[in-house]
Amino acid sequence: MQPLDDARSAQAPCSVVVLTYNRAATVLETLGNLAALDEPWPIVVVDNGSTDGTADQIAARFPDITLVRVPRNYGAAGRNFGVASIDTPYVAFCDDDTAWLPGSVARAVDVLQRYPSVGVVAAHVVVGPTRRDDTACEPMATSTLPSDGLPGPALLGFMAGACVVRTRAFTEAGGYRRDLFIGGEESVLALDLVDAGWRIVYCREVVTHHNPSPVRDVTQRRALLARNELLSAWLRLPLDLAWRVTGRAIRAMAEQGVLAEALPAALVRLPRTLLHRHTVQPTTVALWRQMDADRQRRRAIPTLSIG
Repeated sequence: MQPLDDARSAQAPCSVVVLTYNRAATVLETLGNLAALDEPWPIVVVDNGSTDGTADQIAARFPDITLVRVPRNYGAAGRNFGVASIDTPYVAFCDDDTAWLPGSVARAVDVLQRYPSVGVVAAHVVVGPTRRDDTACEPMATSTLPSDGLPGPALLGFMAGACVVRTRAFTEAGGYRRDLFIGGEESVLALDLVDAGWRIVYCREVVTHHNPSPVRDVTQRRALLARNELLSAWLRLPLDLAWRVTGRAIRAMAEQGVLAEALPAALVRLPRTLLHRHTVQPTTVALWRQMDADRQRRRAIPTLSIG
């Protein structure tokens, strides 16, 4: 009988890369769900320097899955090590608490094969045991960016753990930046991909299931998101927009109670960030302005309080 990893690798156009850090029980459940799909995708797990024995447990439970052990936690950039280990033209990303639904990766591969300009297929995400839609899905589904010739709405962003990407596009764009670590890490990569001529498309039929891990520090997550929103703007946006985003990010830090943590963290990283600054092309800036206008309109719509 052919080993699982060899059977999955034969003629497979896509690999699944799973990123994990100190979540042994969670990632083992995710890998069990992925293996149960009985689909041909080779699976690569990147252990981001876990200190709780996660990597050893993966190796023991799933000996035929490729395990990449990274010596320390690189955050989102750990995914780059996974991509470096594959030889398939496409890569489907998972976090350790997400898993692709049956047939979804195949549908994304079909889109990437039929639309050579598409660099990223952004998935529809369902959450928890009730499989409710993630709040990010509605903005993706209603994007007003030009989507001529695409099988779904065009985007200028995606969720790192819920997308299928053209490997060449990812590697040519440089993958994820180590200096952003985690939290909105997709923003710069999305701008770079679109600036290079690739399209990002939302496909509702490509679905991943997110079971949020209870091992989460919500306050730290908010601080990282606000910090990286500011840094990402200074990496790629024109000065007027970078200042606009900075003001918003500082207000968000204050409103969420993370100003004392997030703002100094952003300011200490800003000089090094500016060394890598280059502004995206005017056409990409125009798309960003349109996306931002959509986002501000959604925020301006009042919500009803029920109960």
